[in-house]
Amino acid sequence: MGRKVIVAGCSLNQWAMDFLGNMKRIIESIQKAKLKGARYRTGQELEISGYSCSDHFLESDTFLHSWEVLARILSHPDCQDILCDVGMPVMHKNVSYNCRVFFLNKKILLIRPKIMLCNEGNYREPRWFSAWTKLKATEEHFLPRMIQEISGQRTVPIGDAVISTYDTCIGAEICEELWNPKSRHIDMALDGVEIISNGSASYHELRKMFIRVDLVKSASRKSGGVYIFCNGVGCDGERCYWDGGSMIAVNGDLVAEGPQFCLEEVSVITATVDLEDVRTYKNYVRSRAEEAANSTPFPRIWADFALSEGEEYNLIPETKPITFSLMSAEEEIRLGPACWLWDYLRRSGQGGYFLPLSGGIDSSSTACVVASMCHLICEAVSKGNKSVIQDIQRITGQQGYFPADPRELASRLFTTCYMGSENSSADTKACAAGLARDIGSYHLGITIDLAVEAFLKIFNLAFNVKPKFKAHGGTVRENLALQNVQARVRMVLSYLFAQLSLWARSKSGGLLVLGSANVDESLRGYMTKYDCSSADINPIGGISKTDLRRFILHCSTTYKFTSLEKIYQAPPTAELEPLVEGRIAQTDEEDMGMTYDELSVYGKLRKQNFCGPYSMFCKLLHMSSEQCPPEQLANKVKLFFRSYAVNRHKMTVLTPAYHCESYSPDDNRFDQRQFLYNAKWYWQFARIDAEVQKARNALTQLNQTEMESSATGNNTNNSGNSEVNGMGNINIRRPPVDGSVSGVQVQQMVQLKDDAESTSLASVQATRPQVAVVVKEPVKRQQLHVTQGSRCVTLPLISTLSGKKPRFQETHVTQEMEVAD
Repeated sequence: MGRKVIVAGCSLNQWAMDFLGNMKRIIESIQKAKLKGARYRTGQELEISGYSCSDHFLESDTFLHSWEVLARILSHPDCQDILCDVGMPVMHKNVSYNCRVFFLNKKILLIRPKIMLCNEGNYREPRWFSAWTKLKATEEHFLPRMIQEISGQRTVPIGDAVISTYDTCIGAEICEELWNPKSRHIDMALDGVEIISNGSASYHELRKMFIRVDLVKSASRKSGGVYIFCNGVGCDGERCYWDGGSMIAVNGDLVAEGPQFCLEEVSVITATVDLEDVRTYKNYVRSRAEEAANSTPFPRIWADFALSEGEEYNLIPETKPITFSLMSAEEEIRLGPACWLWDYLRRSGQGGYFLPLSGGIDSSSTACVVASMCHLICEAVSKGNKSVIQDIQRITGQQGYFPADPRELASRLFTTCYMGSENSSADTKACAAGLARDIGSYHLGITIDLAVEAFLKIFNLAFNVKPKFKAHGGTVRENLALQNVQARVRMVLSYLFAQLSLWARSKSGGLLVLGSANVDESLRGYMTKYDCSSADINPIGGISKTDLRRFILHCSTTYKFTSLEKIYQAPPTAELEPLVEGRIAQTDEEDMGMTYDELSVYGKLRKQNFCGPYSMFCKLLHMSSEQCPPEQLANKVKLFFRSYAVNRHKMTVLTPAYHCESYSPDDNRFDQRQFLYNAKWYWQFARIDAEVQKARNALTQLNQTEMESSATGNNTNNSGNSEVNGMGNINIRRPPVDGSVSGVQVQQMVQLKDDAESTSLASVQATRPQVAVVVKEPVKRQQLHVTQGSRCVTLPLISTLSGKKPRFQETHVTQEMEVAD
């Protein structure tokens, strides 16, 4: 009896509503799977129609064309003698479902609808589909006549069922069902299903891949078996990028992985699995076996087929476990947006990209993404990627063109322009020109002063007044208007140059305008509406300033762009106000009234932790200290929410950006909130003020008690106490320490910053020193109890803001007080 089977998982670069192209890629994936010896092929979610059809799923044409494509696949000679399942929308009894369709040798075996729909983040599946609610049950679905003529079937089962072959049992779940606490693979595995596929449409976010890997490994480890995770790849017409990363796991070990970012239109991974390994693993886990013995069965659809047919299969060695190659955030930024830009360019029919290059971090990051795209194209051409070769020859209009040098390719596809003014410095102009040389772009340098002056003359003729910068005696309103007119002139000129640059160079086509506003600036509203951040697309619009700075350093070392070193060191500035002695007098962080690091924290609390003004203040209250007392912290939170509310309307016209960060303020779908606010937040800010007063009262009482204790001269040391001059006693009550992780450390801190230098308590000479309490506790139990004499105050500690959930975290709380944990 044959025991070894070869299974295949496919990642396809599908395009919503491109039924012809989608069909060709599905057939090609089946051909590749068969060439690799696979007898079962599965693919991503909704691969026939494309996932991002959105409201096209409400049109009957979408269902009709999906069946027409399936009919072509069923009858194709290369799609025989292999068990396949594909994703497509199906309407059953006038209800639309997101389905997997199993077929074999022109026969449809099963239509398996999605049971758990995704309705968060960028997903809105319940808008178009219904969830199948009849668990472990099927109904008869009447097939369209075009399918009946090919398969000879009038009806087929639709519902929650599994496929039985001569040698194994196969089940399927769809995307969200893996992420749900009641995942369907659990019941299927308990009922004897040995191979489970998952067709997914999981879009890219920074640092997300490790979660997928953990879920897939866990799914096969708990109950044993083979788990095939298939994810799409590419831009299928939306802001999201499907980043691939398909994988196959066996009994908790990964045995195959697909590329996460690539320009391949069809990627197929396979694994050879010994089914006896699956069965012995399942039987060995006795608790699983006890549950399996009591499980209720799924309907089983019989398939006259064997995955392990042929004695030669026993001679093939099974695929060995591997370690998944996780990328750093900087590598993800370098590759993800670059692949997204390539898909957008080749599918838009345009001739390249145009970027207003200011010489700052943001526009330089966008330029580096385009440079990465050029490197990826050259690598793909060198490997003989036919689709990339055809596309690049069509875009450049040169048959027989095989790009090998990324800089030479950039000179054809990428035009950059430094749009200087009288407020621009020589440093930024030099930085922009230097980066353009490093990348190889066709670079222009222009001044916008004539255009700005023309606008101001028109205004002067209408009102007979001329606005002045604040530095020249003008008001704040005049100062802002003069900055905005410069920014908006750059947007108008960008589109003029994008439309005519190739024409002026005797080349055909036009250019797409790239934006370069980061996610933090959008969140704060620190941008001019309809300025040069208004573009066709924005590859960095979902990335934080902090990550972009790290990305610049990464590109500096990866591509040897020496110009990036000076760009990284320069302070962020819009250069819209007059220079002082030829030097920049304006910086972004000073204008905003907050740092980019602070903005990142506020953004994550607002979106990931779902905090309003009051909740955010309470979350951040533990950070209060003599350097940042509760009143100052309250003012920071109020400033952020005022700025957010006043500028929220800008998000309604935000340039479509690559979705990359889980706290993006993109108003299109991801962050759906009103854009007309009462920016005074009367009720919310009053609650913050009340909380500030409570905190101040508590601290005042603690200080009074401390002074009374100090006056009594009760400064006796013992094994649980430490004495600090002018503070009285610091009582440290330690709970039982589990291992070497828990516990409390008390140390003198000169400043409450990452780069603070610490000294020992014995060396402290100040009369009122500041103590930092470093608490290491499991996150779920973590809180700080601060006591002074008989007085006890409990301060909650902020949860992690990184998007991950580490088991332990460090928190610094500063105050002259006794500490107990």
